[in-house]
Amino acid sequence: MNSKNVLGTPLQLCNCNPMTGWFRDGSCSSDVRDLGMHTVCAVMTDSFLSYSKAQGNDLSTPMPQYDFKGLKSGDRWCLCAPRWKEAYDDGIAPMIILEATDFSTLEIIDLEILKEFEYKNIVR
Repeated sequence: MNSKNVLGTPLQLCNCNPMTGWFRDGSCSSDVRDLGMHTVCAVMTDSFLSYSKAQGNDLSTPMPQYDFKGLKSGDRWCLCAPRWKEAYDDGIAPMIILEATDFSTLEIIDLEILKEFEYKNIVR
């Protein structure tokens, strides 16, 4: 994979447990088939998960038929850039991992806004 992140460096993995990403490979990379632009590596919070559910995208309820245990606070997940921007506009956007957020996100969200939401407690 040769994708770049919003900082212009190689795109890092977002999460593999649970497996995330448009390609379900742990990366927030995307292609033209991904109309939702699942490119923002976000750190889930209870308030964002409730917000997302109220918007019609329930990320917290387990779906065993898809081997999906449901997300909980602290999980990292590749969110759609427009949904993250919507949550930002509504004052409920979750923190993000800049190194794992695909550069194409910059088509929707300004880098300065993304930097304000950088999650800095990354375990390396």
